[in-house]
Amino acid sequence: MRILILGAGAVGLTVAAKLSAHAEVYAVCRKRYTDAIAADGFVMTGIWGEGTYHFPCGECVPSGSWDYIIISTKSAATREICESYQHLFGDAEVVSLQNGIGNEEIIREYTNHVIGAMIITGFEWRADNAVHVSVDGGETVFGRFPEGCDTAVETLANLFSSAGMRALASPTVRSTVWSKAFYSCSLNPLGAVMACPYGEQLKAPAWNISTEIVHEAFAVSKAEGVELPQKSAEEYLAFLQNEKIPPTAEHYSSMYQDIVGGRLTEVDYINGAIVRLGEKHGIPTPVNRMIVNLTHFKEELR
Repeated sequence: MRILILGAGAVGLTVAAKLSAHAEVYAVCRKRYTDAIAADGFVMTGIWGEGTYHFPCGECVPSGSWDYIIISTKSAATREICESYQHLFGDAEVVSLQNGIGNEEIIREYTNHVIGAMIITGFEWRADNAVHVSVDGGETVFGRFPEGCDTAVETLANLFSSAGMRALASPTVRSTVWSKAFYSCSLNPLGAVMACPYGEQLKAPAWNISTEIVHEAFAVSKAEGVELPQKSAEEYLAFLQNEKIPPTAEHYSSMYQDIVGGRLTEVDYINGAIVRLGEKHGIPTPVNRMIVNLTHFKEELR
């Protein structure tokens, strides 16, 4: 099985490392990552195990066809990735292993073979060839987008599981992607702005903000026709408080890591997506809009 990973950063390179013993994997990534991996291998630490991995990566794609093409870039680059590599898509299954809302919809403009995914794992850069896996918030979920499940989806989920990355196939992946977006929009930017881990956001002042974010997002999801596992904002907040935050309480959000690293965050594709879709349906989203502006302010201060 041949797997191509496009836009490989911390997530893509770690996934490539884990899959490399089970499939023929190639990761397209920045030159500095390629050089560091070529010199010393890729070093992974944390809850997925520790070791040094050697797998091919570079800026140019080898010839031949691919069974799966995994896009792991930040959401802002999804269309650029599709424009640059659509000639490779062919009959390959193209997988969005990304944060945010709207990535799969963009990919569907370039191929009919789209698999959506939700990954809720914490990845932290330690060097250009080293990533620490800090949090495992549940199985990675794959599904035919926007809905359905088939052999290609099940094969990919089984491959991830065999490689030590818990995964499952689901017929309702769009719902799962939105559920992850709720998790991200309620915790990620606030943790970035306040420079605190998820657990601190259970304190009343922060929780009050998260509560308003989720209420707005829930109204938007209903207008979009998305059926979430939780049937109300209150039910989702209880799920977040009791099941999702405790195992990730010490984790600092990816947006916080982006700001510390001098990179732009993905807030426009998480909370910003809620704002845009709210405008589409005439639903006010003032708290999500505020958190988008605060996050951009934090970016500029850095």
